[in-house]
Amino acid sequence: MVTIFTQQNSVINQYLVELRNTDIQKDRMRFRRNLERVGEIMAYEISKVLPYRAAEVETPLGLAQTHVLAKQPILLTIIRAGLPFHQGFLNVFDEADSGFIGAYRHTKKSGEFEIHKTYQNTPDLNDQIVIVADTMLATGKSLVLCCKEILAAYNIKELHIATVIASEEGVQHVRAFLPEAKIWVGDLDKELTSKSYIVPGLGDAGDLAFGVKD
Repeated sequence: MVTIFTQQNSVINQYLVELRNTDIQKDRMRFRRNLERVGEIMAYEISKVLPYRAAEVETPLGLAQTHVLAKQPILLTIIRAGLPFHQGFLNVFDEADSGFIGAYRHTKKSGEFEIHKTYQNTPDLNDQIVIVADTMLATGKSLVLCCKEILAAYNIKELHIATVIASEEGVQHVRAFLPEAKIWVGDLDKELTSKSYIVPGLGDAGDLAFGVKD
């Protein structure tokens, strides 16, 4: 299942426009907040397909019947660009446990690159619904690498992958290697540069959110 939010008009379009706009990007706080707001909307939409249980709540005037989440999902993100996006999910799933993965591209002299995973800190993921929030899905190689490792280590009940902007190639790669995952995409772009940056994309999300890395 692949859900692309811009296929239906909503306020998320406004946040995506601001994330892409080179003038608005200069306001680093607003950039982070827009990533957060996209995360909040995606979390709300994903919540509609999660399992629920019947519940009863006592009010000052009686008892109300309702349904609540059967279990909070576990939220994972790829640092550092994923942190504001992850915060949006945490604002909605406010009792969820979180996990963090560090991965980066190492570019060779030939122009090709390898994915290096340097850090992982997660709770027990067995029999859990897991949402992986990764701001940009370019080639999909780093995301597949990280998800394959956690799927090998844990018996995950459901896997959801959420991304703000993805390339068509990246989504195809994830679908090919993670067929069990449900994919949620803010907007889908057609091209990648020779260095595997999304076009038109929005630039380097980590640099725009936190400053240019050395």
